Amino acid sequence: MILTVAGLRERLQRATPPAFTVYGDDRLEHDLPNDKPAAVLVPIVSRPEQLTVLFTQRTTHLKAHAGQVSFPGGRAEAGDASPEFTALREAQEEIGLNPSRVEVLARLPDYHTRTGYIVAPIIGLVTPPLELVPDPREVAEIFEVPLAFLLDPANHRRASREWQGRTVSYYEMPYKTDSQDRYIWGATAGMIVNLARLLSGEAPPG
Repeated sequence: MILTVAGLRERLQRATPPAFTVYGDDRLEHDLPNDKPAAVLVPIVSRPEQLTVLFTQRTTHLKAHAGQVSFPGGRAEAGDASPEFTALREAQEEIGLNPSRVEVLARLPDYHTRTGYIVAPIIGLVTPPLELVPDPREVAEIFEVPLAFLLDPANHRRASREWQGRTVSYYEMPYKTDSQDRYIWGATAGMIVNLARLLSGEAPPG
């Protein structure tokens, strides 16, 4: 699915939010008492040649999700006015993305992770030029992947592994070019699948 900015806006405006809050991460419990609210920014960058999505590669020394590909974002703080505020604040702290460069377009349904977070994915249209400065404590790299690649169902693979004594399934989206070799998986990939299904008008299973 190849979209222009106008096409993206149009699809998001007419999309009916699906009646689900969990998909793709084998986490079926809802509203657990100790789940923590969080938000991430899904930054869609308006490049002249095509739309891309901006990701971060986390540093390898972090206690949680070390070395993984993720969206900029994090846990909500007491003073945050909304999930949108949390996502924009975290993106500015993690990669130096000025909130004035971001137009919030939509909010995806909450994504419940198996690690105990209720994540609100905020879709934002990012307008270059960008002067990004990664926080070296959290972000090793910043990179972009074409939105068309991420929205293509052929690239939405299922995989599984052992986690805390049981086999869990998740999505993965390996992205390889001559210059990049990225492995997008887990909650980040699950949120992309949710976005793709929302934009295509396809209802999620179950």
